[in-house]
Order: sequence, then C-alpha cells, then structure tokens
Amino acid sequence: MFQAPQDTCFSPRLTLRCPGGRVLDLRRPQVMGILNLTPDSFFEGNRIGSLDDLLRRAEQMLREGAAVLDLGGYSTRPGADDISPDEEKRRLLPAVAAVRQAFPEAFISVDTFRAGVAAEAVAAGADILNDVSGGQLDEQMLPTAGRLGVPYILMHMRGTPHTMTQLTQYTDDLVLELVRYFRDKLQELRHHGVTDVVLDPGFGFAKTPAQGYELLRRLRELQVLGLPILAGLSRKSMVYKPLGLTPDAALPGTISVNTLAVLNGAQLLRVHDVAEARQTIQLVINTFPSISP
Repeated sequence: MFQAPQDTCFSPRLTLRCPGGRVLDLRRPQVMGILNLTPDSFFEGNRIGSLDDLLRRAEQMLREGAAVLDLGGYSTRPGADDISPDEEKRRLLPAVAAVRQAFPEAFISVDTFRAGVAAEAVAAGADILNDVSGGQLDEQMLPTAGRLGVPYILMHMRGTPHTMTQLTQYTDDLVLELVRYFRDKLQELRHHGVTDVVLDPGFGFAKTPAQGYELLRRLRELQVLGLPILAGLSRKSMVYKPLGLTPDAALPGTISVNTLAVLNGAQLLRVHDVAEARQTIQLVINTFPSISP
C-alpha cells in the first residue's frame, strides 16, 4: 500500500448538488441503473428497443431502488462501432427528455464523452455527466461541465474504447498511477469550476482482469482523494471470463464483486440488475453498520 502525497488530498464531499437544488446523498452506498440505448451493448439483456421499453425499465429500476439512471447512446465495449455525434444525439436526447418527463424527481446521468452531446442532454433534462474518457477525447468536455454546473463522473481510461485493450502496461504502481491521474484531472476540473465529482477507476478500461482484481482489493486507497467512488463491474469480462461464462450468466459473480466493492469503499454501484445490487448493499450495511452513517 502506498502513502499518497499530502497534496493529493481533497476535502471530503459525498453529496452531489444537481440541477433544481436537488442533492444526491452518497454517504450511504447507492445504485446507478444502466439503460443502454445502443443496439450492440455487450449484455444483450440490457438492450432497449423503444421509448416505451425504456420507460418501463426505468420505472422498474426506480421501483427497485435505483438512485440514478444512467443513459448511454454510444457503446464503449471493445470492438464496438464508432457512431457520429448526430447518431448519438438521435439515440440519447429523446430518451433523456422522456425519462425526465415521466419521472421528474429521478436523477439522470448521461454516459457520453462528447461535450456537444453532454450540453444538449443536460438541456433535455440530465443531471450528471458520466465521461469514460476523463475529458481526454473531447477537449471541450471539462469546460462544458463547468459551464453546465452539473456533477461529473471522472473515469480513468487510456486511449479510446477501440485501443484501450492494448494499453494495459503500467510502469508504476497501478493505484498510485490512478491517484496521480485523478489528482491532475481534479485540478483541471476545479479550474473550470467543477467541484461535485465522482471517481470511477474504470474496471475493464485499459486494465486486464488481474489488474481489475488488484484494483478491487485496493479500492479503499482511492479514498485518499476524499470523493465518492463508483464501481462499474456489472457482468463485465473480468467477472464472467474467469468463470468460463457469458455476460448473461454472470449475475452471481457480479453480486460477489459488488459485495467486495462496497466493503472496500464504493459509494455507487453501476449495474444492470438493480434489485440485486440494492439487496447487496443492504446486507453489507446490516453486517457492517459503520459503512453507512
């Protein structure tokens, strides 16, 4: 375990100030439900075919206890097709507007790395930006996040979704490299006026399964930065491949790794299966009450 330099630490903030004066409280671990609007999502069971299907699934997730709904129109799985900003907007914007109208109190996150898409999604009703690239794929993303005044999920990734699987060599300690990356990106975000931030270590993004499990074991070390931590492990290859399974059979494994993530300090679980994640959090808190105030 490394000792982080003092200047990497930030004031603890486990609440996110969202549009309309609403506050998302992450002092108790919460669930983010995944709503993929892409026809080539890696998990076939989460593909959405229509707005009616979207609203039905959104309602079910909220009923099962999702604190946030995460909508995405661009698949970031390895080998996924690239699409234009216009196509991403075509998929995403009507969906955001429909969910906002149907569920006015819901917290809506948009999974995009494009500043223009992000700005229009917030105008359509989104509350939170979830950027897998940390602003590296669009130089206007961080200034746009500051201008929009919404919380920002900062993920660690190298390269692009199409090249990241070849960029898994780390010359330094893996967690120390992530802390340095987050430290530098947080300084950029603060320069642009963004202070409500969630950290996502990026499981599966420029990391091998072995590196993913090291990161899971050491997740609590990222708490040195004083910000909420998101764990996105749901049905990923680091779960199903070691078991010789496919994503559709990986729910038990996902529950196991999500349990470890909460025990090791995750405040937000990004999942396909909301009810199971909520039960996981509740049982962990029942067993270890100190995890939640």
